[in-house]
Amino acid sequence: MFKHEIFEKNSILLVIGILIVVSIGGIIEIAPLFYLESTIEKVKGMRPYTPLELAGRNIYVREGCYTCHSQMIRSTRDEVERYGHYSLAAESMYDHPFQWGSKRTGPDLARLGNKYSDEWHRAHMVDPRQVVPESIMPGYPFLATTELKYNTIEKDLKANQIAGVPYTEEMIANAKADLVSQLDEYSDGYDGLMERYPGAKVRDFDGNPEKVTELDALIAYLQMLGTLVDFDLYNEEENRR
Repeated sequence: MFKHEIFEKNSILLVIGILIVVSIGGIIEIAPLFYLESTIEKVKGMRPYTPLELAGRNIYVREGCYTCHSQMIRSTRDEVERYGHYSLAAESMYDHPFQWGSKRTGPDLARLGNKYSDEWHRAHMVDPRQVVPESIMPGYPFLATTELKYNTIEKDLKANQIAGVPYTEEMIANAKADLVSQLDEYSDGYDGLMERYPGAKVRDFDGNPEKVTELDALIAYLQMLGTLVDFDLYNEEENRR
């Protein structure tokens, strides 16, 4: 049996031993990062945000929604039973910055998409207590009357492209047209939008087709959260491995 007495009585040797062990562990952890293309598992269904969803996400961050709502479901039983399948790293691969959070005043929103209707979201944003009487969330009625400023949406996509999001030059060039097309399923740009962003939800989100508002963008973002990955298919693939 190896005797530790020499290390316990000699602090210099103990420090040297610690440095050697930490160095070996560090090399084992860090070295693979130099030859791996990505440490994030690729998952079917994931795509970059549409211009409208990205604009909505910018509003979400601007209003500080992340300070009360996280977007990361832990793998513990109570989390999964309440919110749904635990979050995958791939679901945040296009988030800059990510919205995981460490504190929840309100519920986690990672699986919010399709859980409620657009009408519910409109009422909730204007006056949360209309739909959740015990809510302490402030209202955001101005979102429904504030026109969405999207003149620089191409720059938003370009900035995300620089950060690593796989927006193509075609996506950037068509950003404004795609944003408007997502609000009208009968628009001329519908086919192009769906080709660039498969599965995007297309409709008027704020109930006012005469105006493109910040509420349109925010609801579009909220309604896609957690909807891109088919977890039935994902679980089948995991079971086959």
